[in-house]
Amino acid sequence: MSPPVNQDFISEAQEIVDVLNRDLIVAENESSTGGEIDPERVNNLFRSAHSLKGISGMFGFDSISRLAHSLESVLDGMRLGRVHIDPVGLDVLFACVERFNSLIAAAATGEDCNANVEDLTKRLEKVARGDAADTADPLEFIELGSEVRTVLTEYEEHRLKENIKRGRNLYILRITFDLANFDLGLAELDAAVKSIGEVITKLPSSKTAESGSISFDIIVGSDSNIQELSKTLGDDRIEITTIQRKQMVATALKKRAMPIPQKDTTKSDAIVEQDKNIEGSNSQLAVEGSEFARSSQDESASVKSVSQTVRVDIRRLDRLMNLVGELSLTKTAFLHISDVMKQQIGFVGLAVDLHKESRNFERRLSELQAGIMEVRMVPLANLFERMVRVGRKISRELKRQVRIEVSGEHTELDKLIVEDLADPLMHLIRNAIDHGIETPEVRAAAGKDPEGTVRLSALAQGNHVIVEVSDDGGGIDPEKVIKMAVAKKLVTPERAKELTRREIFNLLFIAGFSTRSEVSEYSGRGVGLDIVKNNISQLSGVIDIFSVKGKSTSITVTLPITLAIIPALVVAVAGRTYAIPLNNVLETLAIEDTTVSTIERREVISVRGATVPLVDLRHHFRMETKERPEVCYGVVAGVGQHRMALVVDELVGQQDIVIKSLGRRLQHIKGIAGATELGNQKTILVIDMVALINELAVDSAATEA
Repeated sequence: MSPPVNQDFISEAQEIVDVLNRDLIVAENESSTGGEIDPERVNNLFRSAHSLKGISGMFGFDSISRLAHSLESVLDGMRLGRVHIDPVGLDVLFACVERFNSLIAAAATGEDCNANVEDLTKRLEKVARGDAADTADPLEFIELGSEVRTVLTEYEEHRLKENIKRGRNLYILRITFDLANFDLGLAELDAAVKSIGEVITKLPSSKTAESGSISFDIIVGSDSNIQELSKTLGDDRIEITTIQRKQMVATALKKRAMPIPQKDTTKSDAIVEQDKNIEGSNSQLAVEGSEFARSSQDESASVKSVSQTVRVDIRRLDRLMNLVGELSLTKTAFLHISDVMKQQIGFVGLAVDLHKESRNFERRLSELQAGIMEVRMVPLANLFERMVRVGRKISRELKRQVRIEVSGEHTELDKLIVEDLADPLMHLIRNAIDHGIETPEVRAAAGKDPEGTVRLSALAQGNHVIVEVSDDGGGIDPEKVIKMAVAKKLVTPERAKELTRREIFNLLFIAGFSTRSEVSEYSGRGVGLDIVKNNISQLSGVIDIFSVKGKSTSITVTLPITLAIIPALVVAVAGRTYAIPLNNVLETLAIEDTTVSTIERREVISVRGATVPLVDLRHHFRMETKERPEVCYGVVAGVGQHRMALVVDELVGQQDIVIKSLGRRLQHIKGIAGATELGNQKTILVIDMVALINELAVDSAATEA
């Protein structure tokens, strides 16, 4: 029985197999021309097989995973010099690629893809056993000290042997770098050597270096002589020493590198017998290869890829979305011209045609925008899986028993928002385990299950997505938070008595605030939640905390589904025009002086029984004009549980906008998200409603201190 078809697996597995096939073709070309297969290519082949084994095992495709594991073993042997591949062996590797393709095709169509792959795994085992002829150790025949040989890794030793077998010159490059940037120096040297040879190993030198510096002995294999090598490196600081070969063995190695004669009459009976065995083994592999090729002709009958996906750089989509934004401005200009024409000549003739075409343009543009947005949207599943992995690691290190539950992972968000959400979410998971979940002993004493639970969920709600991290740990003690806030002089004792529960929890977002008395690897320094809040604010999101002492804590993050193109309400205040993102606007209403009251020196209005604070941009931006007109309006906005009414003079209209950055110098102006262009070529500022609400809701307690 095959596991359910997963398009993510199909596309990624197909991509890996395509890379595997491409590298095998190049490897075959390198091998057929009498050269050595590029070691980095063998490493790439090994990584491809390893990746394929990992994802197929994760998605439950056991046959693919089993075959990839056997292939990985052969490629690992090639990396380490234990397996030498020949044309027959390459046929087996190519046969694996074809089998992978057929298995992935079966998985894509929902057919049984857990077919028997024992025939190929046995052939791979024979390929792995095929190398047994050459038992001489080339390292015995060069003048290289045992103190160096003993510290080489298996891979480095193999690469050194390969260079000796190929008759390459071997050198030791000794160079000293500053300790502060030695990695850059090594990278530059690596790049220089690569053009004429191979860096086999980089070892810290036994030579004593000056204070603040470090020396390396770098073993290099190259066909160039020492003068050519020195000229290529072009660095007088490098001391080059040739690794000498023992004369008699150099001759032997040279003979070994020569083409094999048709008939070697000088061989001993044992060697002849050994060669016969090897030839016999190769012949058997060739026969089996032919049989396999016949039996697997159905697998290669079609080379059509089953993957239906294309990976696109998100920056290309950004450029497309920017073009759509520019077209939105053009659309607005067309509609404006159409309206003017109707007023001047009436709704007849060209005015009617222009109106129809403008509406068609508007409709097609909306479809194009929706199509690009659909491409940008990705499920949160991958991000949640990373968070589960992080949570498992932290819980083990903190010796907590934690079960991490995930729901709503198929909820979609803009790709750029998802990536920027990763770090804040990791902070919240870490806090939930470190601050929230108690030790098993404490939980048992409190009558709880020794295993705590952290839930990570997502829910789409209109144009927003709500991501929640909750735990059934010890919760937050409001009295302890107030006590610490007063001690740190973040709030006065008098004001502390008036704080609501929400305002108390908001104190946790103030920089430097922590309820921990001890500093650990994960908490206690008072950094974390303030950074989380700032990062979430930059995504036009809002974060809220709700907690019950001794029972649970829940942190919700409310985010817009995209920041690419957004509908906006265009308003006027004191003769200036602004845009307000419509995602945050709940309603608009007329404001009369009689409906405005003052609470704690702050203007508020009542909206269906709820008290909503007023924010007047005249005061916030310190405009010269302070007087409101007789008739003004309130734009009621809300993010999460917070509400605010922005006082404006005029409601101009609604329009799609693309927010442009103000640049590094102006990007930190509070209350401004950026700028946008209207259809009449006029540039206006965009109000950052989330920042205003955050400032109003979160900082209120601190400003009272």
